[in-house]
Amino acid sequence: MRFHSCRTLICVLALSALTSLADAAERPNILWIIAEDMGPELGCYGTKGVQTPVIDDLASRGMKFERAYTVTPVCSTSRSSFMTGMYAMTIDAHNHRSHRNGDNPLPDGVKVLTDWLRPAGYYTGNLRKLTDDKQDAKFYKGTGKTDWNFNYDGKPFDTDRWTDLKSHQPFYAQINFSETHRGGAWNTSHQHIDQMADPEEIEIPPYYPNHSVVRAVWAQYLNTVMAVDKKVGFILDLLKRDGLDKNTIVVFMADHGRAMPRSKQWPYESGLHVPLIIYWPENSDLPEPSGYTRGQSTRQMVASIDLSATTLDWAGVEKPAKMQGRILFGKNAEPARDLVFGGRDRGDESLFHIRTVRNDRFRYLKNKNPDTPFLEFNHYKETQYPIVGLLHYLHDRNELTGPPAALTAPTRPAEELYDLENDPWEINNLADDPQYQDIKQKLASRLEQWQDEIDDQGRYPESDEVLEQIARERKRDQEKLKSRPADWFLEHPAIGPYEVHLNR
Repeated sequence: MRFHSCRTLICVLALSALTSLADAAERPNILWIIAEDMGPELGCYGTKGVQTPVIDDLASRGMKFERAYTVTPVCSTSRSSFMTGMYAMTIDAHNHRSHRNGDNPLPDGVKVLTDWLRPAGYYTGNLRKLTDDKQDAKFYKGTGKTDWNFNYDGKPFDTDRWTDLKSHQPFYAQINFSETHRGGAWNTSHQHIDQMADPEEIEIPPYYPNHSVVRAVWAQYLNTVMAVDKKVGFILDLLKRDGLDKNTIVVFMADHGRAMPRSKQWPYESGLHVPLIIYWPENSDLPEPSGYTRGQSTRQMVASIDLSATTLDWAGVEKPAKMQGRILFGKNAEPARDLVFGGRDRGDESLFHIRTVRNDRFRYLKNKNPDTPFLEFNHYKETQYPIVGLLHYLHDRNELTGPPAALTAPTRPAEELYDLENDPWEINNLADDPQYQDIKQKLASRLEQWQDEIDDQGRYPESDEVLEQIARERKRDQEKLKSRPADWFLEHPAIGPYEVHLNR
């Protein structure tokens, strides 16, 4: 009797193992391709002067989201959100590059995405190495970026090598591309593309002065976008080469908006609006979920944390009870958002507290500290953004007029309201217009309600110790820059290969 029982148990265990293997084979691989600091400046979104044939083609064969938004407009806070499916403001991860001294564990019931996926049999990767070819590897590589504002004990990813994926399926992997982030990859992106953007054939936001420096920086930004397009093509070729193209869902997105003044770190459309393309493999045994419409664009509003919940659902993992993201597709899909929320807090040494909400037409912003100027000192932007240098230069000579002049004003409005249908660049503030008081009050009330619902930790200041340290760093950095020439920005490598002149 004991022998038969043991044999029966072995058979059951073997059958269970085979069933698990079969289930794993039926589950999709999931690949997130994340561009750093990039708005929807792509051909498929209608941007002038940019050629992005790979991503445009992916959009034509996948599903393009026209209204996808990150929770915050800077990397560490945004990544803290979409890697947990939680608002950064809820988990005390809302101050940029905060809690680096080990004082902020994740709340109970909150984990990084990979820690929900691994128990379900998923192999995980944050890819750096894409190829063994030494020459190709200089360009075709990922950053491996995490940059979270919470403590993580352990190993959040299993690998950083592409070659490990094929033999470890199903997998969840992400790859981060840095070309659109200011730095060396930005400065050299034009060297990797076939045709550079023409500064005279592009459209610049009207809140910038129409100046050769602005046009050069914007053109170089479009060059970085085109370099990202080339790298996405390389990834899609690897999927096909390794026979992974028929069972891998591809998500193309950005961690937040473009690295430009009034964009990165600012919760306007320019800082929160990102590209989002979801590609479900064609001619696949994976059934397309309800709500997924191949080859179509959608104006459905989506928050980046929704991708966390949706990814778990694709993997067959039940959405955690505390997760604030919503499932987008399939039998477990949740109601579409009629509002998206966001905001910013301290960015480096710049102290701000802004919360925002948008519906299908209007964006409302509430500024807690309007006496802090837009160009409050920020060492990163003062050294990496030639346009910031140009704004200071023109302001000091009384040469700024119209919307650009608002960027150098000593204060900011306490409330802002923009009609995105008629004012997509958000330059005509309607907050004090009597005709729009009803919509302003409705959005303001809903924003306050949301802050209560998520227990917004940004309502409480950082410790005196942290603020004192920030003040010391700000003073030190300001001293370092005092001796710079007024026209330092003319030689900045972020301008790329273009010629610029002070006389425009």
